[in-house]
Amino acid sequence: MEVTNDNGCSWINDLIPRTNIQSLQSNEDCEWLIIGAGYTGLSAARKLGQLNPNQKIILVDAQLAGEGASSRNSGYLVDTTLNDGFTSNKELNNYKKKADIYNLGINTIKRFINEYQVDCEWNECGKYFASSKKEDEKILINFSDTLSKLGFEHNLLFNNELSKKLGTSFYNVALHTMGGVLLHPGKLVRAMIDVLPSNVCLYENSVLLNWGKQKDIIYCNFKNAKINTKKIIFATNGFLKSLGIKSNYNFPITLTASMTRSLTEEEFKSIGQPKEWGVLPVKPMGATIRMTKDRRILIRNTAEVHNPLKMSKEDLDKRSINQKIGIKKRFPQLPNDIIQSSWSGIVSRTRNSSQIFEKIDNNIFAVGCYNGSGIGVGTLFGEQIAIKASNNNTKEIEVIENRNKPTLLPPQPFLNLGVKTRLIYERFRAKSDL
Repeated sequence: MEVTNDNGCSWINDLIPRTNIQSLQSNEDCEWLIIGAGYTGLSAARKLGQLNPNQKIILVDAQLAGEGASSRNSGYLVDTTLNDGFTSNKELNNYKKKADIYNLGINTIKRFINEYQVDCEWNECGKYFASSKKEDEKILINFSDTLSKLGFEHNLLFNNELSKKLGTSFYNVALHTMGGVLLHPGKLVRAMIDVLPSNVCLYENSVLLNWGKQKDIIYCNFKNAKINTKKIIFATNGFLKSLGIKSNYNFPITLTASMTRSLTEEEFKSIGQPKEWGVLPVKPMGATIRMTKDRRILIRNTAEVHNPLKMSKEDLDKRSINQKIGIKKRFPQLPNDIIQSSWSGIVSRTRNSSQIFEKIDNNIFAVGCYNGSGIGVGTLFGEQIAIKASNNNTKEIEVIENRNKPTLLPPQPFLNLGVKTRLIYERFRAKSDL
């Protein structure tokens, strides 16, 4: 699994480059090995270090720690979601199970940033589910009914009020939920790297080639060395399938996004000087848009079945054109050359939008498939899988294990054909909001 680092993501480029980077060069033995150093792997390592201060813990990533999906998402810490299939009355109990997990994730992040005094541009401003089509008001009214039954604070807004809040007249209807948080994903995950316990050894740019088990020892072969471990946690999310982990239950989707430079004072005035906001689409394939604290506009309006390991510059440039069009639809007064950077990232999906949190064998554990909600849920699952692997239990683990379990996927080539067909269909339905 060869993953390429790139310098195209604005969230990552906001950070001071790290210099204390080590790759695996010699054979190692350890009590614990964690594969994947995003939100989940870093949180698992931090918790294991606290629970087992005298044991050796190794954390390995195929690229630079925290610079995969953890730094490449749109920075939404969600309390509610619309497009996950759990919003009908008959699914109300399942929706509550998922919302309970989101709430635990938010609280886990809050505890982390308070304990370590992390500045990740935390903003409890909520989020908007918005559409340019007036007829989508019916979807939002149904969603409002679900949220009301579960006690979530929210309100419906329409064109004029939305224009004042967002700085664009593009949207005709939206539902604003109060509990969501906007943050800087790169700053959050960097803080997790910086506070790793002293008994955690981090190796980066170290690709896991293959792994197996002999008696009670798990062996992992990397390019330049191998690691033998007593227990292993797979926390690679979108790459679980490529490592043979729950491969019949998860699949990767490639997303691409672009971010503008900071708007000038004159440009910012031309759109009404709105406060920071975040918009999620009413239709699954619509555009995700953010106005950041420092006046940049982020847009994500593509999702596809693509080689998850790398996207060429030529392919990325083609998708960036779609994002430029999406920005111009919403802010026609802004310049054409305003996009500063574009990047791709991977999300892991399951058939029924549930997550993986499992003990696969006596000493093998796997977590992932956050279906686009990886900041809070990934951090929560990382901490809790470390506790579970240490043979302990918590109320959080009980909530997690009460969720619906992922369902079996169809075999290839039917899986890819089905996913591609569904994405094309959803993209057609959402074409006005791309």
